[in-house]
Amino acid sequence: MPSLPPPAAPGLTRRSFLQGLGVAGATLALSSCAGRSGSGPTEITFFQSKPEVIGYFDQLIEQFHSEQSAVRVRHDATSNLAGSFVRESPPDLGCLNYNFEISRYVERGVLSDLGDMPEAGRVLEDLQPLIDVTATYPGRTSVIPYSLMAAAVLYNREIFAQQGVQPPTTWSEFVTLCETLTAAGVTPIYSTFRDPWTIAQGHFDYSVGGLLDTTEFFTELKEQGDDVGPGSPVAFQKQFVEPVERMTQLVGWSNRDAASRGYGDGNLAFANGEAAMYLQGPWALTEIAKTNPELDVGAFPLPMTEDPDDRKVRVNIDLALWIPEGSRKKEAAREFLAFLMRPDVIDAYNAQALGFGVTEEAAPVTNSTLVELKEYYDRAAFYLGASQLIPQSIPLQNYAQSIATGADPLPVLRTLDADWSRLAFRSSVPE
Repeated sequence: MPSLPPPAAPGLTRRSFLQGLGVAGATLALSSCAGRSGSGPTEITFFQSKPEVIGYFDQLIEQFHSEQSAVRVRHDATSNLAGSFVRESPPDLGCLNYNFEISRYVERGVLSDLGDMPEAGRVLEDLQPLIDVTATYPGRTSVIPYSLMAAAVLYNREIFAQQGVQPPTTWSEFVTLCETLTAAGVTPIYSTFRDPWTIAQGHFDYSVGGLLDTTEFFTELKEQGDDVGPGSPVAFQKQFVEPVERMTQLVGWSNRDAASRGYGDGNLAFANGEAAMYLQGPWALTEIAKTNPELDVGAFPLPMTEDPDDRKVRVNIDLALWIPEGSRKKEAAREFLAFLMRPDVIDAYNAQALGFGVTEEAAPVTNSTLVELKEYYDRAAFYLGASQLIPQSIPLQNYAQSIATGADPLPVLRTLDADWSRLAFRSSVPE
């Protein structure tokens, strides 16, 4: 993904991992009592490794330094996060994608409570279910969301106008749209199956989220523990069958060379008008504009039912802020967190990153593509992508790729159940 412009304003074993997080010991708790040093500025470590915004946050750090002299921030974008916790030297403030990989830190209680900060009280209530289904720790506000990305079907408005078609509101309308485009010699969807993540976040997540309540499904899945299979109330091989079958239909409307095309190919092809639709998020818009800055791109949620009111947008909490219990400089870290959450700072970031605001007073999106999705976000017609709730130790992206390239869905979903069951069992084994 591209670099953002500068801001507008100036294998571990499970036992060793848990011990490193401080679940069984008091070392981190004791270290959190340490505060600011008696002389000179306090230096904190800020861990933020999202490649396309590293430079942007460097600019924000410079702005923060120019406004005060008590806290200095060192930007760390290269350390191994799990290793830093194991070594009992975690960063003082983190700002990362909030997904299953971060949940282990939340659930083991190694992130401090931010609930008393005014910034936590400004977060939209509608986002709390997305936070909770990912991970919670009793009595704590472990993370504060910073940016949310809304992904949908990107479409070429000029091609739609030329073919006399409109964004569909139901599944049958979408089927008719694809058949109409195909008959006219237009490729309906440009797909990039060589890069598995593009299938997982697009075809897979859109199909699942359009038919299932992902928050409800994963909440119940977690409650089942390691009892996941054909006999359990909730299982991938049961609830995900219909969505994945719909996904295979989407594949059929793709470019013939999808199996050999990657993300970069997709951006270029869509920019050149080689397909009417593209299942990608806002991160692709800047790349598309590099090739064709005049392309008129719209967006609509993929309809998966016959009720237009069921349409929802796929979202993910792109960045969230957190402070470890093991930080010796929580006070200083909170000062920088408060700066990052300042309306002029957070709104400028989300405008540049094409994200949606997460606070009650957030500025509305103005990007012409995202404006089409605003109504869904404003009324909380959104779902957390299923791929965001499956840990990376389970190769979901590769499973989605195999289905997209011809594998029978049901055996793949059974394998996914078995993977989840094994992971749940290992997580429940007492140390």
